Amino acid sequence: MSKFLGTVLKNLIYGKIIIQENSSGTVPEVCNMGIIFYLFVFIFGLIVGSFLNCLIYRLALPSSTQNIECSVGGLKNRSYCPFCKHILGWQDLIPVFSFLFLKGKCRYCKKPISFQYPLVELATGLLFLLIINYQLFPKIEILSNLTIVELLDVCFLFFVSCFLIIIFVYDLKHFIIPNQVIYPAITIAFIYNVYQLAINNQQLAINNFLSAFGAAAFFLIIVLISKGKWMGVGDIKLAFFMGLLLSFPNILVALFLSFLIGAIIGIGLILTE
Repeated sequence: MSKFLGTVLKNLIYGKIIIQENSSGTVPEVCNMGIIFYLFVFIFGLIVGSFLNCLIYRLALPSSTQNIECSVGGLKNRSYCPFCKHILGWQDLIPVFSFLFLKGKCRYCKKPISFQYPLVELATGLLFLLIINYQLFPKIEILSNLTIVELLDVCFLFFVSCFLIIIFVYDLKHFIIPNQVIYPAITIAFIYNVYQLAINNQQLAINNFLSAFGAAAFFLIIVLISKGKWMGVGDIKLAFFMGLLLSFPNILVALFLSFLIGAIIGIGLILTE
C-alpha cells in the first residue's frame, strides 16, 4: 500500500494520474495526464484574474472614498458590491461560476454585474495557459526536469501578463495608465533584464534596454511635438516597459500595430459620430 501511495504522489507531482491497478492488483498503471496540470494552471489564472478585477476597481477609488465606504476600499479588506456595499461571501467570489450562477446580478441588490469580471478572469486563465504551453510544452510530462531559470521565466511572464491586463482594462475605462501599476511593471522588467545579464545573456538584455530607451524616446518626441495632445506621458512609460519586454525588432512590430489599430479605431469613432 505504501508503494502504491508513493507512486500516486510521485505521478501527481510529475503531471500523471493513476487510472487503475494492473492485473496483479499491486503495481498501478499510470497514464500521461498533462491535462491535469493545464487545468490547474487555468484555475490558478481564474483566481489571479479575480484579484486583478479587485485591483482594477480599487485603483480608481480615491483614498477619501475608501475611508468613507465602511473601510472596505483598501486591498486588505473584503470585497463588496459597488452598488449596495454589501460584503460578498465566498460563494459570490468564485471566478466565472459565481457570475453565471447569479445570472450576472448581485445576490443582494440584484444590480447588474459588469461583464468585465468574467472576461478578465477568463483572459487571465487563457494567457497563463498560453504562457505554460509556449514555455514548458516539451517538458510538461516531466515537470521534475524543469530548471530554476525556466521557472523564473514563467513567473516573469505571469507577472507581465497581469500588469498588461490591468493596464489595458484600466486605460480602457479611465483613459489613463496608473503609476501604481506601470512603475512596478517597469521595475520588475528592469530587474529581469539585469538578471539576464547575470546569467550571461548579455545580448538579449542589452537589446531590451536599447529598445526600451529607443521606444520611450520616440514617444517623448511625439509628446513634445504635439504638446501632449496626441499622446501622454503614460504612453512614454508604457513604451519603455514594452521595449524591456520585446527587444528589437519586435518592438517595431508592436509600435506599428499599436498605431494601426489606434488609427482604425479612431476612424471608426469619427465615422460613427
